[in-house]
Amino acid sequence: MTTSSKTRAKNASAPKAKAARPLGLHVAVVGAGMAGVVCARTLVQAGHRVTLFEKSRGLGGRMSTRRTEFGGFDHGSQYFTVRDARFEKALRSNATSVVRPWSASTVRVLDEFGHVLASAPPPTEPHFVASPGMNALVGLWAQPLAANTLLDTRVTQIERDALHPEQWQLRTEDSAGGLQVLGGFDRVVLAIPHPQVHDLLRVSGLAPELRQALAPVHVAPCWTLMVAYPQAMQPGLPHLGPQWNAARSTHHRISWLARESSKPGRDPIERWTIQASPAWSTKHLEDDAERVKAKLLKGFAEITGIRATPTFAVAHRWRFAQTQTPLGKSHLFDKALGIGACGDWCLGHRVEDAFVSGLEMALELA
Repeated sequence: MTTSSKTRAKNASAPKAKAARPLGLHVAVVGAGMAGVVCARTLVQAGHRVTLFEKSRGLGGRMSTRRTEFGGFDHGSQYFTVRDARFEKALRSNATSVVRPWSASTVRVLDEFGHVLASAPPPTEPHFVASPGMNALVGLWAQPLAANTLLDTRVTQIERDALHPEQWQLRTEDSAGGLQVLGGFDRVVLAIPHPQVHDLLRVSGLAPELRQALAPVHVAPCWTLMVAYPQAMQPGLPHLGPQWNAARSTHHRISWLARESSKPGRDPIERWTIQASPAWSTKHLEDDAERVKAKLLKGFAEITGIRATPTFAVAHRWRFAQTQTPLGKSHLFDKALGIGACGDWCLGHRVEDAFVSGLEMALELA
């Protein structure tokens, strides 16, 4: 056998090299609230490919805005503050078109009869809102992700990819009952409330240690009432209700009230968002929405003196609203599995907590 023949034989018997995989990862991000969108956006900026899943019809999570014929309601997050330098940089660099300062200097502490117990101290930091609604900020940051965002898509199970066992596939269901399986994911990030993280991993038979780490976290629910009084816009009528625009209350049902029309960039029709206390919301979590509406309307009238019947009144239940006991770190990540979890519940209940959690989850992967 000649030297060239020996070389050809040796090469033929050698194992063939695997085809080079793309340098970037393909990441599934489940949940399109602030944490999920920031995580997905950061990964895309780092050169990775992301598919974003959201079970609702719109983006934002608790930064959602309810649109009605009378104007919008920020029925989740009411405003945000800025403490982290990275959050400030992100807002200054690409969100100045939607972010507006909101003066909350009129906030008072009230008793259940609407009496002022004490003036709230002047805010030590600026308060901001997104315009024309709180969901505008998440929507702006999600624009580069639009082509790979699946709305109205609930992830029901995570499992190994049938064709590539080193990767993951997700089973999904839409609101019409349509089922789908999407695969080829190198990493999976769950940017959803911690009980949903736990349940999805349990159903999938995955990450028992990560599930155990969620045990200390406690997030309280919140019933929110939205009311509108278009009759207050009629000529000759006096200003409807109190002179203040927002209040923290010690009322046994209500902990927060805000006049939506006082926020910059909002419709002028008199509208209020009323949020029940964590304790009351927990006690009445499974109550009928109409019963909750009646009780919160009564409390609202006691505090504000507004006893007129609203033209519009709707109660919304947030099962997971305000973090009482956070995880204590920005995110969770099982490196062996390539599965992580993030959300405001990791650090607290502020909008900025969600931003930091999503950012640091992405940096872990990038």
